[in-house]
Amino acid sequence: MTLFFEEEGELRLDLPCEELATKVIEAALDYEDCPYEVEVNLLLTMNDEIQEMNQNFRQIDRATDVLSFPMIDYEEAGNFDFLEDVMDVFHPESGELMLGDIVISKEKVISQAEEYGHSVEREYAFLIAHSMLHLFGYDHMEDDERIVMEAKQKEILEQLQILR
Repeated sequence: MTLFFEEEGELRLDLPCEELATKVIEAALDYEDCPYEVEVNLLLTMNDEIQEMNQNFRQIDRATDVLSFPMIDYEEAGNFDFLEDVMDVFHPESGELMLGDIVISKEKVISQAEEYGHSVEREYAFLIAHSMLHLFGYDHMEDDERIVMEAKQKEILEQLQILR
C-alpha cells in the first residue's frame, strides 16, 4: 500500500498522523477484503482550504470535516471483481489500484472530537475509515446506506481498538 501523505497549515494534530492513517487504511482494506495493493492520497488541511474545495466540488459553501474523491465508479460497493477489466484504475508503474483522495480538516478533527466527547485520535481515525468506505463505493444518502456505513466504520475502529 502506498500512502501519499501531505499536510498544510500551521496547526498540527498531536498524533502520529501518517502512521495512524496507514493503520486505519490497511484495516479498512482488510475489512473489505480488497485483493489489491492500493494507492491513496491523504491531505490534511485547514477549514478555509476545505471550504474552498467543498464549494468547488460540491457547491456547498462551508467547511466540512472530510472530503472523499473516489477514482473508481463501483458497480456494487465493496465489490472489486470487475476491476480486472478496468485497467485505467491501476497505476501504470506500480500496478497499485488507485483508490482516490481523502482531504481532512484538522480544525474539524479537533472541534468534533470535543463536540462528540472522544479523543482526537478517534475522530481522525473515524474520518479516515469513513472516507475509505466512500473510496470503496459506499454512500450514506439513504437510511439503509447510512446504517451499513455506520456499522462498517464501527467494526473497523473496534478491530483497531480505537473506541469512543
